[in-house]
Amino acid sequence: MNEHEGTAEKTRVALVTGGSGGIGQEVCRRLADDGMPVGVLYAGSATHAEKVVGSIAESGGRALAVPGDVADEGQMTAAFDRVEEEYGGVDVVVHTAGIMLLSPLATLDLDDLDRMHRINIRGSFVVAQQAARRVRSGGAIISFSTSVTQLRFPTYAAYAASKAAVETLTAILARELRGRDITVNAVAPGPTATPLFLDGKSQQEIDNLASAPPLERLGTPDDIAEVVSFLAGPARWVNGQTVYANGGII
Repeated sequence: MNEHEGTAEKTRVALVTGGSGGIGQEVCRRLADDGMPVGVLYAGSATHAEKVVGSIAESGGRALAVPGDVADEGQMTAAFDRVEEEYGGVDVVVHTAGIMLLSPLATLDLDDLDRMHRINIRGSFVVAQQAARRVRSGGAIISFSTSVTQLRFPTYAAYAASKAAVETLTAILARELRGRDITVNAVAPGPTATPLFLDGKSQQEIDNLASAPPLERLGTPDDIAEVVSFLAGPARWVNGQTVYANGGII
């Protein structure tokens, strides 16, 4: 084995769904900084994903924009195929993609419930299924939940319920992958300053949420990416867990 081959064998490859979103793009950049080529999976605008790819390239990393609907099995199969073809395999899968539609339970539009079920639950299952089939030994599968499963804010019932399903899926998949040296965990952010979270909130609501944690601020996408980096890399003894990253709000 020559020196180049040895280095190639040690390179770990990541695929990040929702890779052009507020948290997702910071996760992509952080994993690229950690030395991983990254598949930046997007469902909407290719322009946003290509900007993330460009910023990673400018920093000396490698990245590839990959389109795909997380709830579509065929598209996710193709997305994993594309990353494997480009980089030789998949070692880390981070599933950040999701939507949040808020309403009191009594007045919730059931079409909104169905949309969240498709993307947040079915999408998480489809991505986890592909990851369980593809991720190489020594890898990591990381899904996203929310601290609202514990905070239980009014109007969040349907969204939090969809994320509670992700937490259960995560714990069970970790046990199903026994013997493969693959960790499976979920990250549950608290109030984090992203467009998804800030949209529709008054400044007073934002200020109240920012003052709630003992650290007295909102989280940032960088804060969450730091947790993902830990779970994707050195945290080999953390498995089957939901890690609440919320500044101590709960």
